[in-house]
Amino acid sequence: MSRPLKLAITCYPSVGGSGILASELGEELARRGHEVHFISYEPPFRMPSGPGIRFHAVRVNDYDLFKYPDYTLPLSVKMAEVARAHALDLLHVHYAVPHATAAILARAMLREEARLRIITTLHGTDTTLLGRDPGYGPAIRHALEHSDAITTVSAFMQRETVRLLGVRRPIEVIPNFFEPHAPRRPRAEVRRELGVADDEALVLHISNLRALKRIDLLLETAARLGPRARFKLVILAGAPFAPHEDAVRRLGLAGRVVVREKVAEVEDYLQAADLGLFTSETESFCLSILEAMSFGCPSVAFAVGGIPEVVRSGESGLLVPFGDTAALTRAVESLLGDPARRATLGRAARDRAREHFSAAAVVPQYEALYRRVLGG
Repeated sequence: MSRPLKLAITCYPSVGGSGILASELGEELARRGHEVHFISYEPPFRMPSGPGIRFHAVRVNDYDLFKYPDYTLPLSVKMAEVARAHALDLLHVHYAVPHATAAILARAMLREEARLRIITTLHGTDTTLLGRDPGYGPAIRHALEHSDAITTVSAFMQRETVRLLGVRRPIEVIPNFFEPHAPRRPRAEVRRELGVADDEALVLHISNLRALKRIDLLLETAARLGPRARFKLVILAGAPFAPHEDAVRRLGLAGRVVVREKVAEVEDYLQAADLGLFTSETESFCLSILEAMSFGCPSVAFAVGGIPEVVRSGESGLLVPFGDTAALTRAVESLLGDPARRATLGRAARDRAREHFSAAAVVPQYEALYRRVLGG
């Protein structure tokens, strides 16, 4: 039997798919007997607690010497400190900048005979945004070249990383996963709390509201739905929704949009939803769609980035070309008006989530990668 591993996970602790995936991966690894250490400036969003999991805070000083506070150097020192104190086998960092860069520096601080392995997982922005920036691209390439293994969450991101960064090393695709917890409240109670009537559909959107999520197109689509459509658009926002409130009023959606900010336990809302709606202009994967799928809730979205790898259009959801809000509106209306088809798509979505994107399907892929990098 293989011995349990000792590893550290570093991710951005803010609300977003990368932090959620990293937190859930840590939880699943600890459940399988591994020792997991989270290293960041604050506990990641949805970071679990329990046996086998520890958090190590990075202290960031705001010295007058620096115009901007530095995080990379204190992070690298904390990584080296935790690796030495706990005899870590590897660091699994999510995002190359600054996490892989800090990990490489941390490894240089340690003795060579106790060489620390580094796994870097790319979630999107490293490639699609920072990879294009001449101020970051060379640092990202350096971090990837000096990592022991590179993974990304979709074949789309794999191709984009090669295209934009010229990475020649192997990049393994290990998709996101979602292992839902049991909802704490009944479906009917959640819908009453949100003000969703019995004859209304609950259309759900979950995101951190970053610009690429295109909340403008989300609200435009909701406004285009015919007056006969009975629905509430519930937005679980990972950032303040205030910048979009004027648009809600201008589009006449004040009575149809319900917002809840920074919800950690999303399962209550997922099990209460009838349909997911997503309008991103690009996505490396879209974990929120997978979360909905896991509860038998089909989604309507633009066919961008890695989303077609998650959703099979016409089988487990509906996808339309990016920017075609008229087609998106028709797709939403077709499912709002056809509960039977919506249920059929939802069952297929749940089955696909369990087969391809569950912890049982994905976590062993990470474990196998760790063992391979460590030499068996």
